[in-house]
Amino acid sequence: MGKISDNLQQKYNWIRTIHDGVPAVYQRKKEKALGKFTAKANRKLYKPAFLACDKEKYAACQMDTALQAYDVKAYLSHRAVQHKAAKAIFKAVKKGEDWSGALEAMQNRNAVLLGKRQKRVAALQKKKDTFLAKHTCTDATAYDVLKPQLQAEYDKLSANLDVVHQKKIQKKQAKLQLRMNRLSKWSTKLRARHAKDYQIPENVVLHVEGLKMYFSGLKAVDDLSFDVKQGEIFGLIGPNGAGKTTVFNCITQFYKPTDGQLLFRTRSGEVIRLTDYPVHDIILKGIARTFQNVEVVKEVSVLENLLIAATRQYTSRLVTQMFHLPLLHREEKAIRARAEQILKYMDLSNYRDRLCWGLPYGVLKRVEIARVLMCNPQLIILDEPAAGLNESETRELAKLINRIRTDFHCTILLVEHDMSLVMNICDHIYAISFGKKLAEGTAAEIQSSKAVQEAYLGTGGE
Repeated sequence: MGKISDNLQQKYNWIRTIHDGVPAVYQRKKEKALGKFTAKANRKLYKPAFLACDKEKYAACQMDTALQAYDVKAYLSHRAVQHKAAKAIFKAVKKGEDWSGALEAMQNRNAVLLGKRQKRVAALQKKKDTFLAKHTCTDATAYDVLKPQLQAEYDKLSANLDVVHQKKIQKKQAKLQLRMNRLSKWSTKLRARHAKDYQIPENVVLHVEGLKMYFSGLKAVDDLSFDVKQGEIFGLIGPNGAGKTTVFNCITQFYKPTDGQLLFRTRSGEVIRLTDYPVHDIILKGIARTFQNVEVVKEVSVLENLLIAATRQYTSRLVTQMFHLPLLHREEKAIRARAEQILKYMDLSNYRDRLCWGLPYGVLKRVEIARVLMCNPQLIILDEPAAGLNESETRELAKLINRIRTDFHCTILLVEHDMSLVMNICDHIYAISFGKKLAEGTAAEIQSSKAVQEAYLGTGGE
């Protein structure tokens, strides 16, 4: 039953990804159609625009462009001359010979290059004068008539595409929604037929009970219990070495807990025990996480990082991928559309084709969160997302986390040392120290807790 249920869930997630990516697909089609129209319109506008332009400015711009291209090549020639002279001078000094000849040769060569540039400038000036003598008139009448007509056609085409594409989007999404409903119905029947005794309250996404994680004699996590509710931002705080990251690693099955119950409600409503699954299958159940240190692939582009993050979302099997069958192309198209959508959402479109190597730290943090969103998670686990960010970046991060919670209808479990961030955005906070519970409650209750004050400040708060 478990394997069948997993396949149904993966297929449901895949169809949901296609469903959510349909608007992005048609947006790209619209941009492509408008791009073709713009290219055609520019060809029509070329002559009228040339007649309407200031010929003096046009000729000066052409001359500057040609001279800049020449100067780039001339710079490389100057560098070669200097390098050759430097080598000759070094050899002469090493042998104790006179090196004035090498210096004089460099100066002569530079003088030749300068003479060539002066000839090039004279030739360009002559070309400019000939052009201005030939093109003396300026007439903007045709341009002023044609430009508004083409703009009106562009606006009309854009509006028509919006209408046509909106109908197609609704039709396609309705068809996909029917498939999702059927899969959900089959999954519900299957769960009812093979129901287990995993019961958690309806509004709870993650139920942790009696969680323990021992490393030989070290009790990193010692009997923790808490519930994370649907749609809330749940903060897990504590001093360094309190066991916060170990709790995360147990939830995501990087560590198999020594003892305890970890129950999770998937998007389809099924309650599963996380310890029944290997670490590489947890992401398919709807749990995705970031790490304390940025873990992007720096040797590839930002877009490719997002595509790599979606690898586990593919449903096509080995044979399909070996022979590049149509199913694989459909999946790649849908995942790429979702990646483009998330890049735009995360304000990363300008970095789309940039290698991650050398990008600012704040941008890399956003890339890592974007990678998480590619997995369509039900629960997002953020491990110190504000680490290394300045005050303004932290404020932007707080707004982003709240936006993600609302727009992606997900729950967020947060570990963070920046108490201002935690207190501002968390609906519920759970404080631990040395693997044990200190306190839990709202931000105000945690701030007034003497146990928390003592753990952080070494005082009872008196």
